Amino acid sequence: IDSAFEAAGVDLDEIEGLGVTRGPGLVGALLVGISTAKAIAWARSLPLVAVHHMEGHILAPLLEGEVSFPYLALAVSGGHTHLYRVDGIGRYAVLGRTLDDAAGEAFDKVAKLLGLNYPGGVLIDRLAAEGNPAAIAFPRPLLHKKNLDFSFSGIKTAVLNYVQRQDGPIEGEHLRDVAASFQAAVVEVLVRKSMRALEESGLQRLVVAGGVACNSGLREVFHTRGEAAGL
Repeated sequence: IDSAFEAAGVDLDEIEGLGVTRGPGLVGALLVGISTAKAIAWARSLPLVAVHHMEGHILAPLLEGEVSFPYLALAVSGGHTHLYRVDGIGRYAVLGRTLDDAAGEAFDKVAKLLGLNYPGGVLIDRLAAEGNPAAIAFPRPLLHKKNLDFSFSGIKTAVLNYVQRQDGPIEGEHLRDVAASFQAAVVEVLVRKSMRALEESGLQRLVVAGGVACNSGLREVFHTRGEAAGL
């Protein structure tokens, strides 16, 4: 909160209301955030608005500029991987979702398998930029299924099996190749499922939101495929 005030150049006396994520999400983080927001709102007699986690993600781009409705939203984070049709504020339809691990969760678990720190997504992204994405053929779960759902548990297991087959620690160029190959598999699934959803829905705009939207490999492929498709 102090960091947010500092970045915004304001202090608590200037705040006229509070918004707080009410869920879905990790219960510990939600309890801390909600309790803090309630306490400040009560002590200062300020209005408090509960925000749905996924709605916050899929509408976040509107803070940076105008985005015309309708659009397809890929909400991809540590806990969620969903495809939504967004027809307006409060008007959403779920088109697809993960059946097990979320993409960001897979990044963090694979990072741990490779001996990297948490959160692992940004570390894998940096290593992948210098690795060979075709070095190891990791699976692309549900890629050829005629649905818009995701599954990332199998990719995580494939990396685990690969690591266990090695004679020693994975490091140096080998580590970069593993990171690049894993990231390429996840990115291909996310992009191709999203492009399929755009085609099936007839939508021409795509919003990618959530922590994994920061992944440079994902952004690069989406920009290239989107421009080629006239999105």
